Amino acid sequence: MAGNNRETTIPLFQDTAVPEKSNGVGERPKEPWKGELVKSIVYAGLDAIVTSFSLISSISAGRLSSVDVLVLGFANLVADGISMGFGDYVSSNTERDVAAKERLVTEWEVTNRRRTQEQELLDRYQDLGMNIEDATTVVNIFARYGHIMVDEKMVQNGTLSPDDGEKPWKKGLITFGAFIVFGSAPILAFIILIPFTQNDTHKFVGACVLSALALAALGIAKAKIAGQNYAVSVGGTLFNGAIAGVAAYVIGWVLRDVAGLED
Repeated sequence: MAGNNRETTIPLFQDTAVPEKSNGVGERPKEPWKGELVKSIVYAGLDAIVTSFSLISSISAGRLSSVDVLVLGFANLVADGISMGFGDYVSSNTERDVAAKERLVTEWEVTNRRRTQEQELLDRYQDLGMNIEDATTVVNIFARYGHIMVDEKMVQNGTLSPDDGEKPWKKGLITFGAFIVFGSAPILAFIILIPFTQNDTHKFVGACVLSALALAALGIAKAKIAGQNYAVSVGGTLFNGAIAGVAAYVIGWVLRDVAGLED
């Protein structure tokens, strides 16, 4: 009889998940690409291609020569690349400085206003659905370890640790490099086609093709990062590039033929 009264214990981390079905229902979603540098490369590359292609479109609409395209295109590309890279460096460096200041404030709060901080955590966990007993247990455990409590408060405030993420100078350099490499794609058509044709229209068409290929490649990478549908992501990047290119071409044409800038 004593054996019948024995309680059955369940392992704390017992896997109670529903088994995956063969028809695909319940399958584990694919993880997106991670890493700040990958994101910097993709988004700087997208911006570079659109910017470079738009410039080429406006220059071609103005009926300028291939030499003008190369000179203005590369000059603008390098200038924008430096601006983008430096901007990414300043932004990342500022975020780290803000995080460091925020951590100092949080450490002071945890040290000098411990009860208030514990109550805030307790309220947060209850808002997330914990009952009062479990929330109190978690907060009491955190209260024994000051540095962990500081980290938890930082997360609660939406602030990353100043030591998290890539170094600002590295992000700035990567952004600059990605901008130069991908932004060169539309301009390269005017160099690659030199042995085959001197027709500027043919070279502009080649620039459109190279820009579309580069945008499609980065659209695929963007889908990997965000976990999006590949067709939707590629279509979105191509549409963005097409709209920017058409707008730049129309403006260049208007300035050339309507505003009297033919000479």
